[in-house]
Amino acid sequence: MAFSLQESKLPILPFSVLIIISILGRSLHASDPPLTLDHYAPTCPSVFEIVKKEMECEVRSDPRNAALIVRLHFHDCFVQGCDGSVLLDDTITLQGEKKASASINSLGGFQIIDRIKNKVESECPGIVSCADILTIAARDAVLLVGGPYWDVPVGRKDSKTASLELAESNIPTADESLLSIINKFLYQGLSVTDLVALSGAHTIGSARCATSGGGDNNISAMDYVTPNLFDNSFYHLLLKGDGLLNSDQELYSSMLGLETKNLVVKYAHDQVAFFQQFSYSMVKMGNITNPDSFVNGEIRTDCRFVNA
Repeated sequence: MAFSLQESKLPILPFSVLIIISILGRSLHASDPPLTLDHYAPTCPSVFEIVKKEMECEVRSDPRNAALIVRLHFHDCFVQGCDGSVLLDDTITLQGEKKASASINSLGGFQIIDRIKNKVESECPGIVSCADILTIAARDAVLLVGGPYWDVPVGRKDSKTASLELAESNIPTADESLLSIINKFLYQGLSVTDLVALSGAHTIGSARCATSGGGDNNISAMDYVTPNLFDNSFYHLLLKGDGLLNSDQELYSSMLGLETKNLVVKYAHDQVAFFQQFSYSMVKMGNITNPDSFVNGEIRTDCRFVNA
């Protein structure tokens, strides 16, 4: 199911929220970067088809791979913008983001991006950024497990830097308060509506429940009803108080979350509305940019390392 970006209308933010955003004035935000749908048309027209075929194989082999790629894209965009910094390994001269507390036990799928990158490089060497590959792969991951389709603007460059510090401070955690998570989204230029819609990605994938009886490595599906299907079942679980993560359940149960509660109810009763907003919010998140990467960025040959 495809949706036009123009169909989704975000609510006007209250004045107090606009003041917060103004105070947080910064260069990193969800805006309108120099991205286009046809950026690779003259140089690598097959890139979308290559990514799609590779993701089809990966999701067919294990449907859980879809959630890994979506989560990887989210972590990438919340640190320095969507610039592929999350993919960088530690080296003598660079400290990556993979060992951040919010990432070390939750991120995977790096080998999947490596394999896709190798295929793309064999067809179009030195043309397509790792950041774009990850963004396209996240869209295909959602689509392949029953979610919506959206057009992916491309033209990102890969960063030459990473930030463990920002990975520690910018990524929301499972035990964080609703207001704290809202502030982290606002800092990226994303609204409360974006927060609730993007949280719906937890309809696929799993989480490590360190506080449960199974120990630190106990893995549970965040949507135990349809764990490998992208639908609105996640919101139904929140209505019943069955959210696996406290931060998810707070979207519905928090006394401070009137707006988030109303959106949870809306998406639980209207999957089309959820799919429409999710598509819009994914494009908006994918537009989070750090202008420095457009000036000083590169097209990495290996997604794990800055070019020599």
